[in-house]
Amino acid sequence: MEESPYEFLKWLIETPSPSGFEGPVQRIWKEYTLRFADKVWTDLHGNAIASKNEDGNPRVLFAGHCDELGFMITYINDEGYLYFKTIGGFDLNIVPGRRVQVHTKDGPVFGVIGRKAVHLMDEEERKKPVELHTLWIDIGAKDKEEAQKLVSIGDPVTYTVGLERLQGDLAVGRGFDDKAGAFAVAEALRLLSDDPPQAAVFAVSTVQEEVGRRGAATSTFGLEPKVGIAVDVIHAADHPEVDKRKAGEVKLGRGPVISRGADINPVVARMLVETAEAEGIPYQVEGSPRDSGTDAHAIQVTRAGVASGVVSIPLRYMHTPVEMLSLTDLENVAKLLAAFARRVTEEMDFVPW
Repeated sequence: MEESPYEFLKWLIETPSPSGFEGPVQRIWKEYTLRFADKVWTDLHGNAIASKNEDGNPRVLFAGHCDELGFMITYINDEGYLYFKTIGGFDLNIVPGRRVQVHTKDGPVFGVIGRKAVHLMDEEERKKPVELHTLWIDIGAKDKEEAQKLVSIGDPVTYTVGLERLQGDLAVGRGFDDKAGAFAVAEALRLLSDDPPQAAVFAVSTVQEEVGRRGAATSTFGLEPKVGIAVDVIHAADHPEVDKRKAGEVKLGRGPVISRGADINPVVARMLVETAEAEGIPYQVEGSPRDSGTDAHAIQVTRAGVASGVVSIPLRYMHTPVEMLSLTDLENVAKLLAAFARRVTEEMDFVPW
């Protein structure tokens, strides 16, 4: 991956953006896309949108959500400990003992997530699964009064981990779900900047996917695309303890994953496969018989319907602070989207049958 796109990815990953608090990362996304997009703006919901050839036809939307998992402060006790609720879905077993930042109006406040030490638990407590109300954030405050001077009810919280390179082309960080998608749709637009397609292309960094795919619904309604492709992550099944009979067979480094299923327009899915093969882009196929769990579910049913597709990035350890992907897969997602956009013409019929 080139240095400039990698730096952009690093900025995205290391900038906090829990659902409902995406502002800082959206500003970075807009600043980057201003270099090559014809127009960049933010809608009333907070989605960041960049366009290329806006007067073209038909209109094609690429959506990748920028929001990540997080926590929110909901109670401060008399001793100054902070209690919280989750933003998005967590495996609570991996939450205790993490370093976090509380994002306040005056800047980040460092803390750690505490829990009663296992040595102090009785036998029954040790057997119980982790429950959210038994966890707290310790910022070192001596009492409630001091804590309230530093943080407020409603402040969001994220883990304090960044982007790191591993062996080969692998990278690890928090929030690849789905800042990797927000990155990919921006990169696709950059690849189109020197050779604009016939279609109007809109790259959208959507908000609030983790709490209901809301940004995709509002941005799609406003932009009125004929075709909409959601870019998200998908569980890789190439590590221990995964039953491929249940999870399918997706691997890091084998290329983007093209979905087939209920959320997917079959013409779009077929065209994505044909594009990948024509461009020599490695790809994998996923069967998705129900709700895809992505922005495509909202895109598909907006207005009178949109010809929707899903292109996914293989990911290990989803919804943890150590999500892992292949940078080559990520680059190939952007290349596939750009090549797809160049193949779309006004005459194409996306009616499924």
